[in-house]
Amino acid sequence: MDMLTVGIALVSFVLSFVFALGGVGSAVVLIPILTWMGVPFNLARPTGLFVNALSMIGATYSNIKEKRLDFRMGVPIVLASVIMAPVGAWIGHFLPLKLLMLFFISFLCFSGTMMLFFKASKYKDQFREDRPFFGPFGVGVLAGFISGLLGVGGGGVISPLMVLQGFNPKKVATVTAFAVPFSSIIAFAAYALMGSVSVRLLVFAGLAAWGGGYLGTKAMHAKMKPATVKKFLGGVLILLGIKLLWSVVLN
Repeated sequence: MDMLTVGIALVSFVLSFVFALGGVGSAVVLIPILTWMGVPFNLARPTGLFVNALSMIGATYSNIKEKRLDFRMGVPIVLASVIMAPVGAWIGHFLPLKLLMLFFISFLCFSGTMMLFFKASKYKDQFREDRPFFGPFGVGVLAGFISGLLGVGGGGVISPLMVLQGFNPKKVATVTAFAVPFSSIIAFAAYALMGSVSVRLLVFAGLAAWGGGYLGTKAMHAKMKPATVKKFLGGVLILLGIKLLWSVVLN
C-alpha cells in the first residue's frame, strides 16, 4: 500500500467521523481534498459518492439500532433521489470541468451558509407530525440531481429544505442519513457505467468512511451537540469554497 492510498484512507475516515458528528456526509469536503492530493476530479466525484454512501450507511445502522429513524418520512425522498441521481450524473459527465467546479463552489457556499445561519426557531417545539408525500418528494428530486451532478450525496439540500417544511431537525438528521446512500449508490453506478471509477481508491476510502461514519454518529448521540458541530463545519465549507473559487479564477 503506497503513501497516497494510506493518506486517502486516513482523510476519508477523519472527514466521515467529523461530518457524522453534525449528521451530514463528508463528500462535499472530501472531493476537493482528493483533487488536491492528485486524484482527477472525474474520479473524485464517484469516490465521494461511494464514501458518502458507506459513511451514511454506518450512521443509519446506528440510527436503526437505536430506533431513531422515521422510515415513512424518508421514503418519498429516497424514491425521488433514486430517479434523479443518474440524470444528474449523466449531465455532469458532459459539462465542462470549469462549469462543474463553479456549481460545486456554489453548493459549498450554500451548504456552509445553511449550517452557519439556518435556524428552525420559527417552529420551536411544535414540529409537524404528518407524513406528506409531495413535499419530501420534491426535496428528493433536487437532492438526487445535485448528488449525481456534483458527487456530494445531497444531504446539504435535504436537511434545510425538510426543516423549512416544519419537520423536527433531529428526525430530519436521521432521514438525511437514510436517504443519502440511495442517491449516492445510484449516481455512483451511473459513473461506473461511464467508466469513471477507481476500484483501489474505492476500497480503502470506502472502508475507512464506513468506520468513521459509524463512530461519528455514536459520538454525536452520546456526547456532542450537532448544532455546534454544524456551525464549525459551515465555516469550513465557506472557506473551502472561497479557496476553490480563487483557484478556478487563477486558472
